[in-house]
Amino acid sequence: MNHQALLEGGTESKRIDWRSKYSARLRIIDAGVIVWAVMGAFGVRFGFADLKGDSIRDNDYIVLSVLLAICWWLMLGFWGSRESKVLGSGSEEYKRVIAASSWLFGFVAIVSYAVKFDTARGFVGLAFPAGAIGLLVARWLVRQHLSLERKHGKSTARVLILGGPYSAAHLVRSLHSAPAAGYLPVAAHLPGAPVVGSSLADLGVPVTGAETDFESILEVIVDTRVDAVAISAGVNMHPSDLRRLGWELAARDIGMILAPALTDVAGPRIHTQPVAGLPLIHVSTPKLTGGKKVAKRTFDVVLAGLLVTFLSPVFLVLTLLVALTSPGPVFYKQERIGLRGTTFNMLKFRSMRANADDELRALLEAQGTNTKPLFKVDNDPRITPVGRVLRKYSLDELPQLLNVLGGSMSLVGPRPQREGEVALYDDAAHRRLYVSPGMSGLWQVSGRSNLSWEESIRLDLYYVENWSLMGDVVILLKTFKAVFASTGAV
Repeated sequence: MNHQALLEGGTESKRIDWRSKYSARLRIIDAGVIVWAVMGAFGVRFGFADLKGDSIRDNDYIVLSVLLAICWWLMLGFWGSRESKVLGSGSEEYKRVIAASSWLFGFVAIVSYAVKFDTARGFVGLAFPAGAIGLLVARWLVRQHLSLERKHGKSTARVLILGGPYSAAHLVRSLHSAPAAGYLPVAAHLPGAPVVGSSLADLGVPVTGAETDFESILEVIVDTRVDAVAISAGVNMHPSDLRRLGWELAARDIGMILAPALTDVAGPRIHTQPVAGLPLIHVSTPKLTGGKKVAKRTFDVVLAGLLVTFLSPVFLVLTLLVALTSPGPVFYKQERIGLRGTTFNMLKFRSMRANADDELRALLEAQGTNTKPLFKVDNDPRITPVGRVLRKYSLDELPQLLNVLGGSMSLVGPRPQREGEVALYDDAAHRRLYVSPGMSGLWQVSGRSNLSWEESIRLDLYYVENWSLMGDVVILLKTFKAVFASTGAV
């Protein structure tokens, strides 16, 4: 079997090169940040004059600082924060950095108490937050560079897909849609499937064959020189062959990835349980009740209250601009569908001329979109000049902070829609109504109005199925970036 066409860019030296390069880069960057944090904390707390070591106490803190820096650097390595599989995307890299730092300083606190060493709280209180924040910022900067390289096909893991035709095609599309993750599908092997043509669903990934025996599959892996093998659902292989394959891949330092037929399920919902040697995957049911509901509501009220207080001068200026530039009320109220189908009045600064709703049906019919959800009018003539600026930077949405305080909306969630749009929902789309609608959501920070209806629904359902408070924080941070870039604004 000859797969020479698949070998381009896949030599062992190139595979090792990007991994070792980034690992070495992170070791240097981590060391620099840690030294900066520890020395800075020492200087602020004691003054650099104490580096002369004129007393036993001075020497003790110099030794402590050196040991702390060394142990911190080692802990980041022991915790796997520099492993290639966590670089480039996802939050696991950041979690490992925080976990390693927290465990280290917790251990220092326990040891200090046990041996009755009076560690200066100011020193530890400065070193830990400065170092942790510095490490996160440094990792983020490195990630931006790595993501840019991966978008150009560099610093990626070459992947061979094993599985059935449909599941393999879905996995290829998913990996192509997330280049920052660093997995590049270079070939697919479909054991037991009828192979038609030389590509997989016109995705540009060649099919190497359909042999089911272990030897043929191993030959494909060797010939293609991949970095990892992704086994998707529907793979027609005997369990004993899969086990042998795992042994061979481990011996050859090739990654083995299992991709079950689960879509839009986040990691916290997945739990494994070993039963008779089988890793059974449990998927927990998403529930926003009890403590989670209280936490989300508390977060909404506190942050919305702070934002209303801080932005009150902005509210005043925008009120005057709207009132003085076009006739009509300052605020626009529109009935929207909220939690579990209940209705409420959503507030906005008025960005259109008065009675604009009366013109909507005629405009939608004119452009032929009156039967589709997401009622949008291209080049809407109803928008006022000031309203166009308000919409570009989403300033017209600010009064919805009052909806959040009132409980009809949340800071983060699926955007509320009109009754006519909800009437066009299918069964899947109705799951958007399981949580309170939000001022911002996943699809707003992933393209805003540039996304199709199907893509918007998929992102909203992902949010509903995988809600977390930290996820809300991340979405809000991305919202500020999307607003200031005015990406997809209407």
